[in-house]
Amino acid sequence: MPGHLSAVDGLSSWKQAVSTAYGDLELVSRSDPEFWRGSLQVLRMGTLQVATEESDGVEVVRTPQGAAADGHGHMFARLQLDGRARLFQDGRSADLHPGVLAFYNASRPFSLVLPEHQRARVLMVPRPLLRLGEAELRRVTAKVIGDAPEGPAAFLLPLLSGLAQELGTAAPTAREELARAVADLLATLAADRLATTEPAGAQEATLLDRIKATIETRLGEPELSPQILADEHGVSLRYLHKLFHEQGTTVGGWIRRRRLESCRAELARPTAADRTIAAVAARWGFISPAHFSHAFRKAYGMSPARYRGQRPGV
Repeated sequence: MPGHLSAVDGLSSWKQAVSTAYGDLELVSRSDPEFWRGSLQVLRMGTLQVATEESDGVEVVRTPQGAAADGHGHMFARLQLDGRARLFQDGRSADLHPGVLAFYNASRPFSLVLPEHQRARVLMVPRPLLRLGEAELRRVTAKVIGDAPEGPAAFLLPLLSGLAQELGTAAPTAREELARAVADLLATLAADRLATTEPAGAQEATLLDRIKATIETRLGEPELSPQILADEHGVSLRYLHKLFHEQGTTVGGWIRRRRLESCRAELARPTAADRTIAAVAARWGFISPAHFSHAFRKAYGMSPARYRGQRPGV
């Protein structure tokens, strides 16, 4: 049998119930706590959790401390059924009305403002089941899904709602299949939302310029990697590689080229004559002097020592 939790009562009981279901949360009532009412029914099926909540106006906050304490690695998918909600996370906000959905990460701070009596279905799913990387997941949080009258979400959201409702009454033999179908639908919705937020056209050029500027400021960091750059700029690793591929190069190739050019310029400067070749290489992110010498010779047809000896102009 699936795990089940129900609660119907005032604000203090509701706070305890939602913290049990979702992790540590802070609540700020929008009305007199004495007359405030809320209900929560939670269905747990393996790694998937489906909660149906109803409440008077309230603000729900996951503080940095609460986010740090979350060790489950889940995403929330909130499907608004009645009333309104406004979600804040990752510097964005999403205004939810009945029939739309938004993702938010349980392991990062968020705020959920419920200004009026509302009802919602909240699905809690492990992040790996959405089949997206961390940077990609960050790009889909606090963004409305299903606001357009056309597109995959317009067809998938009613199906998702029906499947989630069916989970509570389905025969035990069917529940596992239904839970997998719900997780697959959420993954499809997340991937579709990600696809509609990829930068394009002139935005791509601006983004590429920003990424290259970051590379310039961090050339001396040996640990600089494509994944670090993708995370810093909020894009997927796949998309980052696509940007550089369209320029006829790779992320790693661009970093290596700029490091070699910076080393070559420094070796040519008389003011750097007292700095060893190994020190110059280390300054620009090369850990191994041997690797640097090999890369330099391959790029410029001579060793770093010979190049320095010639003292060419920059």
